[in-house]
Amino acid sequence: MRFLCGTLVAGLLALGTIEAVADEAKRPNVVLIMSDDMGFSDLGCYGGELTTPNLDALASGGVRFTQFYNTARCCPTRAALLTGLYPHQAGIGHMMEDRGVEGYRGVLNRNAVTIAEVLRPAGYRTYMLGKWHVTRFTGPNGDRSTWPLGRGFDKYYGTIAGAANYFDPGNLCRQDKLITIENDPEYKPESYYFTDAISDNAVKYIAEHQKESPEKPFFMYVAYTAAHWPMQAPDAVVAKYKGKFDAGYAPFREARLQKMKEMGLLPKNAEMSPIAEDWAAVSDKAREARCKEVYAAMVEVMDAGIGRIVSQLKTTGQLDNTLVLFLQDNGACAEDMGREKTQAPVSDLKPMGPDDLQLKGSPPMQTRDGRQVRTGPGVMPGPADTYVAYGRGWANVSDTPFREYKHWTHEGGISTPLVAHWPAGIKPERRGKLEAQPSHLIDLMATCVDLSGAPYPTTLDGQAIKPREGVSLRPAFNGESLNRPGPIFWEHEGNRAVRDGDWKLVAKSDQPWELYNIAEDRSELHDLAAKHPDRVHAMASAWDAYAARANVLPLGSWRAAPARTVSKQTRFDLKADADLRDGAAPNIASQPITVTAKVTTRAQKPDGVIVAHGGAAAGYTLYVEDARPTFLVRTGTGRNNMTRIAGDVLTPGEHTLVAKLDATGKLTLEVDGKAAESAQGKLIPRQPVDGLQVGRDAAGTVGPYASPHAFKGTVDSVLVEIGK
Repeated sequence: MRFLCGTLVAGLLALGTIEAVADEAKRPNVVLIMSDDMGFSDLGCYGGELTTPNLDALASGGVRFTQFYNTARCCPTRAALLTGLYPHQAGIGHMMEDRGVEGYRGVLNRNAVTIAEVLRPAGYRTYMLGKWHVTRFTGPNGDRSTWPLGRGFDKYYGTIAGAANYFDPGNLCRQDKLITIENDPEYKPESYYFTDAISDNAVKYIAEHQKESPEKPFFMYVAYTAAHWPMQAPDAVVAKYKGKFDAGYAPFREARLQKMKEMGLLPKNAEMSPIAEDWAAVSDKAREARCKEVYAAMVEVMDAGIGRIVSQLKTTGQLDNTLVLFLQDNGACAEDMGREKTQAPVSDLKPMGPDDLQLKGSPPMQTRDGRQVRTGPGVMPGPADTYVAYGRGWANVSDTPFREYKHWTHEGGISTPLVAHWPAGIKPERRGKLEAQPSHLIDLMATCVDLSGAPYPTTLDGQAIKPREGVSLRPAFNGESLNRPGPIFWEHEGNRAVRDGDWKLVAKSDQPWELYNIAEDRSELHDLAAKHPDRVHAMASAWDAYAARANVLPLGSWRAAPARTVSKQTRFDLKADADLRDGAAPNIASQPITVTAKVTTRAQKPDGVIVAHGGAAAGYTLYVEDARPTFLVRTGTGRNNMTRIAGDVLTPGEHTLVAKLDATGKLTLEVDGKAAESAQGKLIPRQPVDGLQVGRDAAGTVGPYASPHAFKGTVDSVLVEIGK
């Protein structure tokens, strides 16, 4: 009897183990795909005329959410998506600067955990591709613990910063090393285009996963930069759209609205918001149409890449049990980057070497082959040497039929498609259906925790972790209630909103609250605030409570200049690779400066930066160009605000260089005790934002060279003296 009992218990335990293993195998992969700066109605499956067959196929085989929301801006959206918190709680209430208060630190804080940090301990492999943009530490000496590998990801390929040239992206990174498109040992296409690179590397990671960890599920976050400015795309794809948008804005808005009603995305009585621009008043219609042609091409290339990712999932047998989610980081972008201001001419540009990092992103000063990047009226977007946004008129089309754009918390700023495709988890009868329950980025963490069975931590590495804010979307995939316990909230740049059921309270910065019944008036054209003062008061009070608990306050912190501390030190003994930022850097505003550098040269042309402090607006640099030591002082933007002097050619060996900017603004340079040229300039009028670096200029470049322009020799020592 004892034997039988033992056998029965052992059998039950074995059965439990088998079931546990089976449950482990059933845990789905999650592929979370996000595009950049697209409007609610751009995709074909959301009413648009753009070519998106692969996303349309995912929609027909899955569920489309009609009232899913982001946070109106790239950085806050990424913070909320990764952490399941409101962005201020994660430290990124605005952009990548430290405003001196907890909600506006400009870096993902340690009281938040990422989806990767939650899923990896539960047995998931974690991969990321594309735009990170949740740290202010982006340079070669940036804090790697704030980069993807420091926040839970096993593999990473993409750009640490925000916008980038698609043909040569700045801050390009593999794992935690900054690279270039030429020195990347793992990816060498015949022609480089960043959107394709993201897709191709995602395909590569899926294939590698099948070889390295086939028994484990995986989480993959694919963050495209398409279709964020600049409008750049391969010529062959752009050519397909030649002439398609010559009719201007209005016909496309009307066609989209009609299609959205027919698809059930909007009710039959939905109204159109006012048109933003008059096509008849556009002076350069060819250029304006070209902007939209390139935009369409950018989206088509991204969609094709998503098709390759889905195909790889299918090839490896992973598609059925993979939840694929697609969404956008904010509404369409009405910013005028590169449209009105012509880039000042820059001479002396030279091709960049394979290891020369492209760090400046908006816009880069030059292409890798040495051409200046062009902006301004008359510049036809598309090629690598252009940097132009598509403008408010087309953004208004992308956001059909809603009001406002990226930055604002009206529907045009925060509404995004959400396509959910998961054959094993979405019932067949739900495929192709629409889901109208209001949902938000904060729900993605809760969804991943739910599907993975991973515990959400209360502490991590000794830090208290804030409770997640959202609810799992799994019930909505199959038409069940989300049972959301309370309203959803927003704040960005003083623009604020709260959504509670069908009601939405919304306001622009420093403007009064507006009230809309979204079920009846999604375009927010009929303000009901005066008719329902009690509802306005109750919802505004709820928003105030949210702002107080979620680090939104003090409201307006995004506007304040970053707190700047200034060093009182007057003597700085520096070694090679020194990097002084913020208050650690010398205070050079309106001050005499003496720089004494000892270097050893071995090459015939020991070019590169010995020491640099500042950037494109103000600063100085001591560098070697064509073997000649050069001292340059910059007092403003443009070549007219640069003064420089040069010494004799440096021969191989040890040298001492003494560069001085005296109290009158005069520049002098000594090379091994021999006086070189002198020139009359000016004192540097303000303290630079960019810090000081020895041996390179990898922040914002002071001189007319490509960053980082590392010194091809040895910097033995640098002494900087202030006020002498």
